[in-house]
Parts: sequence; C-alpha cells; structure tokens
Amino acid sequence: MRTFTLIWFGQLVSAIGSRMTFFALTLWAWEATGSATALALVGVFFQLPQIPTTLFAGVIVDRLNRKTLMLLGDATTAIATLMIGGLYLTQQLAIWHLYLVAMLAGSFSQIQMLAYQASLSLLVPQQQYTRAASMGAIVHYGSQIFAPALAGLLYPVIQLSGIVGIDLATFAIAFITLLLAPIPQPAKAPSQSEHWTRQLTFGFRHIWQQPQLKALLFFTLMFVFAHDLGSALYQPMILARTSGSAQALASVSAAAGVGGVAGAVIVSLWGGPKRRVLGLLIGYMGAGLSKLVFGLGRSLTVWVPAQVCSSLNFPLLGSCRSAIWMAHVAPDIQGRVFAANSLVTQIASILATGLAGPLADHLFEPLMMSNGGLADWLSPLFGRGAGAGMAVLYTGAAIAMVLTGIGGFFISNLRTMEVSPNIGNNS
Repeated sequence: MRTFTLIWFGQLVSAIGSRMTFFALTLWAWEATGSATALALVGVFFQLPQIPTTLFAGVIVDRLNRKTLMLLGDATTAIATLMIGGLYLTQQLAIWHLYLVAMLAGSFSQIQMLAYQASLSLLVPQQQYTRAASMGAIVHYGSQIFAPALAGLLYPVIQLSGIVGIDLATFAIAFITLLLAPIPQPAKAPSQSEHWTRQLTFGFRHIWQQPQLKALLFFTLMFVFAHDLGSALYQPMILARTSGSAQALASVSAAAGVGGVAGAVIVSLWGGPKRRVLGLLIGYMGAGLSKLVFGLGRSLTVWVPAQVCSSLNFPLLGSCRSAIWMAHVAPDIQGRVFAANSLVTQIASILATGLAGPLADHLFEPLMMSNGGLADWLSPLFGRGAGAGMAVLYTGAAIAMVLTGIGGFFISNLRTMEVSPNIGNNS
C-alpha cells in the first residue's frame, strides 16, 4: 500500500486545488448567466469528448505505460487550468471558453482515470481492493470540505487568477509524487495481437458474455442516469432558492465532503462488507432516500444533514462496485473492459446531464411558477417560485435511485454475484 498511498496523497492535494477553481468558476458562471442549462452544459462538454476517447482508451491503457498516461493526464489538466487563468487575466473569459476547456480536459482525463483504475489491482492486494477504493473517495469528498471554504475565503482577496495559481501549485505536487511512484505493468494479454477493430470491441464482448457483469452494468446505468440527472440541478437549485448565496452553496458542498470523508474513513477502517453486492445495493437505496429528503428541503437546516447522509453512502457503493469489477476482471484486460463499462455509463451520464437543464428551465420551473396545474398539486411539498421546479425533478431522480437499489435484490445474477472469483485473463 506504500506506493498507492504516495499517489493517493498527491491526488488529494491536487483535488483540493481543482475543486477550488471549479467552485470559483461556478459562482462566476451563475453570475454571468443565471441559467441552470449553462452550468449543466459545462458537465456535458467535459463528458462529450470522453465517448470517442474511451473507445480507444482501453486499448491504449492495456498497450502503453500506465504511469506515463497518468502523467500526461495531469499535465493536460494543468494546461486547461492555465488557459482559464490567462483568459481571466486578459478579461476575455466567456462561458463558451469554459465549454472548450472542459472538452480539452475531458479528452485526457478519461485515459488518466482508466490507467489509474487498471493499476490498482497491481498496486494493492485483492483483500485491500475495497479499502483502496474508499481511500479514493476520501480524495473526492475531502476536497469538498476544504476547497469551498478556502475558495470562499481567498476569492475576494486574490480573485480567480490567484485561485488558479494555487491550483497549478497543487498539480505540481501531484505530478512529482506520481513521477516518484513505481507503477508495475501487467503482462500483455494474447488478445493484444488481435486486429485493432476486435481490440476496440473486446471489452464490450467480454461483459456481454458474463451474465453477472452484464447485470452489474445494467443497474449501474440506471443509477448513474438518475443520479446525474439530479446532480446537474444540485448547484443551480441551491443558488436559485438562496438568491445566489455563495455561502449556502459552500455549506452544502462542505456537508457533502464531511459525509463522504466520514463514509470513506468508515469503509477504509472496516474494509467493506463480505457481500459487496449487498453493500452496493444498500448504498443505492441510502443515497436515494437522503436525496429525496434533500429535494423536499428549502433551507440549509434540511439540506446540510440530508447531504451528509447522502454522501455517507457513496464511498460504500463506489468502493464495493470498484472491488467487484477488479475481482472479476484480470489485470491484463482491465483497460479494455473498464473502458467499455465507462463508455456506456458516460453515455447515460451525458444524456441525463443534457436533459436536466432544459427540463428544468423550460418545463418544471415554469410549471411550478404558474397558477394551477402542477403547481397546485406540488406546491405544498416544494413551494413556488425559483428553484421549485428543479426540486421536483431532483426528487423524482432520487426516487428512481431508491427503486434501482430495491430492484437489484430481485435479479439473481446480481444478488448472488461472487466478488472473489478465480479469474484468468479471459482473453
């Protein structure tokens, strides 16, 4: 775990810097546009180039040096951040610049992520898979605790350019720690000698031939679509209901970090459940129920505890899901199989994120501001006015998450899935 911990520390520091920049840009974009669609489109443009990239990323990760690919991903993200800072300093930053930079960062981040995921099974023993994945959750949620608070404190003093400078310094730390870490390479699989067209489809064919992996992917898709539909509305809903309050958004973001870190620490110390599929499905239901309460809330007194409870579940469900994939797929083919899994879930995520903004802006928000119709039925629960329509849509997505978790218990291929199979390279 020593090498993994070194890489993990660098990624934690870098994630805090990146989250600070993202938080500052979110406030800037909301002030500039006041549109849920504009904010959601940043996520869409980040994910959009990942679809064609992922198609080739699996083959690239299984063929090339994974450490080099991770370093390339860090360097590209740093360049994208530098571009944002330069545009801001020259007073030329516009919302469409964020879309372009998001596309650049998204193109390389997918290769970096796959290289990292495919290296985990060679860096840590199998009994530590869940623990390693939960430590990864600490990176994500830990940054949510510190970054909004630091950005909110420093932004009035050093502005966006100063935040970008801090972000670039944290990238340097991540780059150096990754450069110093020895990352083993797996033996090349016989399937790598196949024609490139068969290599591109290898991951899809492998999953399709495994009923349990196919069931796992199907329920992952259902959960991701529902979750990301609501996630795209999370920030604009809070800003709309608090008259654009940066403090309110920072408080809820910090609450997400507290819950996520607490959940990740618990799973790291515990090691995760023996039946990881049960942990996955229980996490789906727990996250959905918490988000249901969040959607019904209209103030920080409801949002903060609901967000803490929601985030508690994600290290459990995420680490269990990652451990299942690592245990079922041999290291020499993980790049292509994980890429196939990622590509399908990305498509679901992009569809959900792309639908969320227009549905909120052009359907649910107007319906909840008008007299009669949907507003009369639902206003006792959600109120009226700005943000109410987004809350309705957010709550519907949360209910779908709960139903996905419940449904998994009725699918035998998923419910009885073993997490420590005897795997070969399956080539």
